Amino acid sequence: MDRTERFYKIEHLIRTRGCVSFADLIEALEVSPATLKRDLAYLRERLDAPIEYDAGANGYRFGQQWRGGKHELPGVWFNEAELHALLTMQQMLAGLDEQGVVGRHLQPMFDKITGMLGVDQGEAQELRRRVKLIGTARRRIASDSFETVGSAVVKRKRLAIRYRKKTGAGEVSERELSPQRLVHHRHAWYLDAFCHQSEGLRRFALDGIEAATMLDVPAQALALDVLEAELDRGYGIFAGGTPREAELLFSPEAAAWVSREEWHPAQRSEFLPDGRWRLQLPYVDDTELLMDLLRHAGQVEVVAPAALREAFAARLRQAAKSLDVGQA
Repeated sequence: MDRTERFYKIEHLIRTRGCVSFADLIEALEVSPATLKRDLAYLRERLDAPIEYDAGANGYRFGQQWRGGKHELPGVWFNEAELHALLTMQQMLAGLDEQGVVGRHLQPMFDKITGMLGVDQGEAQELRRRVKLIGTARRRIASDSFETVGSAVVKRKRLAIRYRKKTGAGEVSERELSPQRLVHHRHAWYLDAFCHQSEGLRRFALDGIEAATMLDVPAQALALDVLEAELDRGYGIFAGGTPREAELLFSPEAAAWVSREEWHPAQRSEFLPDGRWRLQLPYVDDTELLMDLLRHAGQVEVVAPAALREAFAARLRQAAKSLDVGQA
């Protein structure tokens, strides 16, 4: 029986029996008197359990504040390995939560997890430092907008937003949206929503939302299958339009690594006899796909379609030209 299990066992015995002697607790838990004393002290001091010793009854019971129904240990049972995993998850979450909004609300829960693990804050911080997330090119957004949008998604309420486009002249428009889901992609947050102005599903970059107000109007609900079919058809974050299929050939040197990556859930791939790796995947807009292909310049060939092949060649020519200019 591990430490966390003992905590719940002690609480269960006192809750069901009303008063339990020290000897009965030792027998039920199969621990030493010193271990039981440490467990009782930890429950009182770190987990706020209202356990009191009743000298008259020669046993431990819950005090008056529990009889008022105010105390509960965490309702989910975690072993030590799971608690370590949760602390790791906290660090990973911090890497995504640039605004600190989610972390601020979840910190009390993680404080309890630290308490259940039996370490102090310094030890917990040392554990979290063993997981490091390195992020680059993060796009920061206003925390109040993030919180408003997140609440609207969860509460299924409509949003009124002021949105600045990322393309063209960056014009600003007023929109009323029925939010469907939040998407995190490459250090940036997006909102998938039904736009009542354009009467269709759209994807909005959260850092383009200059103001957001949650309306007291129910959001128009769409099935997730509809959402995925409309917005997840192509490669990357770009959505809308008719999907096309790209066929790519990676050199044997690149294939050893790229073949382990998932570029799209609907991709098809195979190794060729000469060691090259053929990848076929759907895409709607070539912007993000071209950016990733440039990372493999010299080790990937765009076989089809012809338009993507030419666009990739043009990017390579432009890059080579800029190098020539720099040398001049």
